[in-house]
Amino acid sequence: MGAAVFGRSEDRLVIDVWSDVMCPFCYMGDALLAQALEQFEHGSEVEVRYHSFLLMPELASDHPVDLLDVLVNGKGFPREQAEAMNAQVAARGKAIGLDYRFDRAIAINTRAAHRLSHFAASEGRRHHMVQRLFKAYFTDGLNVGDHTVLADLAAEVGLDRDKALQALESGAFEEDVEADVRQAKELGISGVPFFVLGGKYGVSGAQPAEAFLRALREAWADRSGATV
Repeated sequence: MGAAVFGRSEDRLVIDVWSDVMCPFCYMGDALLAQALEQFEHGSEVEVRYHSFLLMPELASDHPVDLLDVLVNGKGFPREQAEAMNAQVAARGKAIGLDYRFDRAIAINTRAAHRLSHFAASEGRRHHMVQRLFKAYFTDGLNVGDHTVLADLAAEVGLDRDKALQALESGAFEEDVEADVRQAKELGISGVPFFVLGGKYGVSGAQPAEAFLRALREAWADRSGATV
């Protein structure tokens, strides 16, 4: 992977992240990366940039359904197995401070949520918006495909609610979402979360904080020409 694909930041180490609001491991991966950055010696010199990925693009945008029903009826998991998988994820999430309430989760097409995250990026609040969207989906059981709900969430993170709603209603940032999805395909990214450090080092999945920390140090050393 070449850094030119992602663009350069002369004075910062850039981490490009592909994720989806409805991906439980993306929520977890974001938290684990944050833990690693707190331990990283150059954490203040790291820039995290989020990119859209549609985990279930086939879902309707106006017909929310129970997440467990999607796993059972749409993905073919036996109900008991799906419940056990969710319980395992919830337990792992609890260990790092995340509150997964899969019984509340509403499966919906997340394209509108991604467009909102791009709007938030234009206002300098993308990470706050992404974090709130994760919590909205996995803890609060909110419909992250509903424009009114999304506008309320935008206001919660300090964005102008009316401007956010206007962006959602107008279809703004659709091209940005498509560009992210297209770039993921070009790079061969088929699952999320996927992290690219310094345009070169790829990390797949919700790895332990220690693994992120090692990757950060390696990418930093490569960037500065030092040795790990």
